[in-house]
Amino acid sequence: MKIILTSDVSGLGASGDVVEVRDGYARNYLLPQNMAILATKGAQKQVETIRRSQENRRVRNLEHARELQEQLQNMGMVRLSKKVSKKGKLFGSITESDVVSAVRQAGGPSLDKRSVELKGNVKSLGKMAVGVRLHPDVYASMHVEVTPGG
Repeated sequence: MKIILTSDVSGLGASGDVVEVRDGYARNYLLPQNMAILATKGAQKQVETIRRSQENRRVRNLEHARELQEQLQNMGMVRLSKKVSKKGKLFGSITESDVVSAVRQAGGPSLDKRSVELKGNVKSLGKMAVGVRLHPDVYASMHVEVTPGG
């Protein structure tokens, strides 16, 4: 069945793409979730409108992402306090949500936890570099220090 995606679908395509999928997948998942519409002649015209608006959004998002990148890189060291044992080991580990809340508390911008990229499980005190994917073309790097407390 030929459909037009109205939102980004992982492993299938981006909004505005015309794709061929199995009938059951389209009828039972994509169409009821409003992730796609049937590919008709009228819908083909809508594809052009969707693509134009997507391009406009992408440019605005790129400019905004560069502003956020500059803010994050100018923040300096972000401190994150976590509860530790008597031996100095963390109870649990540092998550992306912990990093986002620490940035917010330090006066930084509000981030999406899915954009934060931690390298493995962080289960110790100390300094580390954290990456933030703000846009497909914009990547920011910041420094976080995990300290005992909390």
